Amino acid sequence: MKKFFHYINTEVLIKAANLNTANISIKIIAGILISKFIALFIGPEGMALIGNLRNFFSAIQSLSILGLYDGAVKFIGKCKNDIKVLTATLSTIFYFGFFSTVLLAFLCYYNAEYINNFIFLNNNYTYVIKTLAIVLPFYSLNMFAFSIMNGFSKYKILLIINITGQILGLLITLLLIKQENIDGALIAVVITPALNLLITIVGIAFRKNLMSYIKITDVSNAILRNLCPFMIMALVSSIALPVVYIIIRNYIITEIGIKEAGYWTAVTRVSDYYLMFINSLMALYFLPKFAELTSKTEFRKEVFGFYKTVLPLFAAILGVIYLSRSILVNLLFTEEFRPVEDLMGYQILGDLIRVMSMVIAYKFLAKKMFAHFIIIEAFLFVIMYFSSIYLIDAFGLKGAVMGYCLSYFMHFAIVLLIFGSSLFGVISVDDVDEF
Repeated sequence: MKKFFHYINTEVLIKAANLNTANISIKIIAGILISKFIALFIGPEGMALIGNLRNFFSAIQSLSILGLYDGAVKFIGKCKNDIKVLTATLSTIFYFGFFSTVLLAFLCYYNAEYINNFIFLNNNYTYVIKTLAIVLPFYSLNMFAFSIMNGFSKYKILLIINITGQILGLLITLLLIKQENIDGALIAVVITPALNLLITIVGIAFRKNLMSYIKITDVSNAILRNLCPFMIMALVSSIALPVVYIIIRNYIITEIGIKEAGYWTAVTRVSDYYLMFINSLMALYFLPKFAELTSKTEFRKEVFGFYKTVLPLFAAILGVIYLSRSILVNLLFTEEFRPVEDLMGYQILGDLIRVMSMVIAYKFLAKKMFAHFIIIEAFLFVIMYFSSIYLIDAFGLKGAVMGYCLSYFMHFAIVLLIFGSSLFGVISVDDVDEF
């Protein structure tokens, strides 16, 4: 434990953990209960279709707000005491987000049949896509409100809203699944994020005066240009991965079967549960921390500090998950999902490598290494697609998780190559970090 205090700024880390523990815990519990209901009332086939819709909705959500959320939080936090800049920032973010959302909603609504064929293949759930299009603006408004609260560091009320929304969404989802089976589950995916806006409206009553600062005449091209790097980096990572997942899942459905696609979706859901907490913790700690670093020595210390303290604990947890995978399948799903056990080995190994890579890769975001980030992310998704397709043809369903593991191994190798001198090279006393 002393090593932990030595290597990591525990005050910051513990604060970050406390802010997210309750919210993440609720998300994980909700996810487990929803997975169990899907397994009981719908089965692997429904799991596959719901997985496609979740991935598509995730990509559309990010596209609707143009990846503005992270950049909005940072800019609002910086200019919250400067009324003129704050007005321009809020106006720019609101109107660009609003127009992009409305445009995307129209495109989704009037191309619902085409989107349905892409997501659901031979199944007709066009009405779900149209419902998604209708509620999309409400989701975007909610995210805009969240960015304001986050930018003003209103963490407590933000967490209360998130937790309340999670509980409300869970209850609605379980009820719809029990009453309407697959139709209820699909509708729940698209309406529950938008319902959070009702809770948010109450929660931000203390900020209602901010609406007077939102004026179309104060939209600023300069602020939009400053936000562009955040927007593009956010869009690349938040859109490309879900789309790749949909394409791989559709390939499994076509070449092997929809049940098998459901098994693969189930193992990725398990992965999401344990990655959720560590991903949020890393984003809260390492992103701002790396932005402050000025030397390669400090960068090396932070990375290896994580490897010596947090990573062994995470690896141990993954080991326990792997050894107890039979119990977990019974707990999270049903006997019908027993094939999931055979997929967990490569998935868990891929997740471990993914976390090892992500810690270093946060340097791209913290130091605005725009070109590096885009190229590396594009490489990851291309490799994930081609390796998964090739390995599925060679090894069947297990090839999907093998491709996932291989792609993150190659991603880790390239990240190490880029930052090799900082992590392993000889560093002089006054060597300033300029890469």
